[in-house]
Amino acid sequence: MDRRSFLRTSAIGGTAAAATSLAAPVYAQGKRTLTLVTTWGRGLAGVHDAAQRCADSITAMTDGQLTVDLKAAGELVGAFEVFDAVTSGQADMYHGADYYFVNQHPAYAYFTSVPFGMTAQELANWYYYAGGMELHDELGQIFGLKSFLGGNTGAQSGGWFTKEITGPEDFQGLKFRMPGLGGEALGKLGASVQNLPGAEVYQALASGAIDGTEWIGPWADEKAGFQEITKFYYTAGFHEPGAGLSLAMNRDVFDSLTPAQQKIYEIAAGEAHQNNLAQFLSNNGAALQRLQAGGVKVLEFSDSVWDAFGTASKETLDQYMGDDIFSRVRNSAEESMKASSNWITRSEGTYRTQRDRVLG
Repeated sequence: MDRRSFLRTSAIGGTAAAATSLAAPVYAQGKRTLTLVTTWGRGLAGVHDAAQRCADSITAMTDGQLTVDLKAAGELVGAFEVFDAVTSGQADMYHGADYYFVNQHPAYAYFTSVPFGMTAQELANWYYYAGGMELHDELGQIFGLKSFLGGNTGAQSGGWFTKEITGPEDFQGLKFRMPGLGGEALGKLGASVQNLPGAEVYQALASGAIDGTEWIGPWADEKAGFQEITKFYYTAGFHEPGAGLSLAMNRDVFDSLTPAQQKIYEIAAGEAHQNNLAQFLSNNGAALQRLQAGGVKVLEFSDSVWDAFGTASKETLDQYMGDDIFSRVRNSAEESMKASSNWITRSEGTYRTQRDRVLG
């Protein structure tokens, strides 16, 4: 039994609960305004766009019966306070990266990204067709949330550094911004890992409070201005190969919606998920060219660094396997990832290699 159900049953008693379960659901009537809080500073490229698209779509598709009022990070609550704001009822919904909430439950990382995890397509395959959505819902029930994927950045870059990384030893003592379980893995290499909201990263890097940061990819990173501070940019990272964003609603609020409104909420999240992925991927190539033209040195980590990432990532994931939900989420995700990768590598992977060879 989830926590919310237990508390409700305890409060009203078994007989009343049984009577309630037989009653027809009661839906709120009339026009309503729902408050959406986000983990994003207003205007952050791509991620704020996905939140705004969810809000606008719900408002439009309900013909104004539901108006979603978006509050960016800091306008109502802080970026990392949105989870508690929605579970407590202070706000109705949040849009964010669920790996910010691994302290609530480590399994939340899988609904953004885990180190050496799924690409964007593999995440979608798992989420929509191999049990991921159901596991997201099971996790949400514990905290009184109804969540869906509501955005995706695609593969994220390895990040910006004030010096070149020549081997795993270069992470020792390095002050680096990286959230989620990827950050935990980097900490195992000796890095001093910081978890900062996106809107605070530029200033931290500029002031020297951190020695490096990952953010998203060339387009969003260029918009954030990191190239003004340092020119060492690693384009492939281990930590977020296809980062999903989530739209989450207080479950009592969700239950008060009509079935049509509930479906609109789900569809708005799914449409934003696909649109956001295309937005990032369509902008990254040109942005990378501009960064290079501006003097940014584009680099790749060595095999020894990748090997160290792999060892640290496995240790990080393994330490949570004693938790039932985490182990079931991990096993489900990895089983789906292997099945998807087997076909994608043999079909699309081979095609891309040959296309690039033939076309030059």
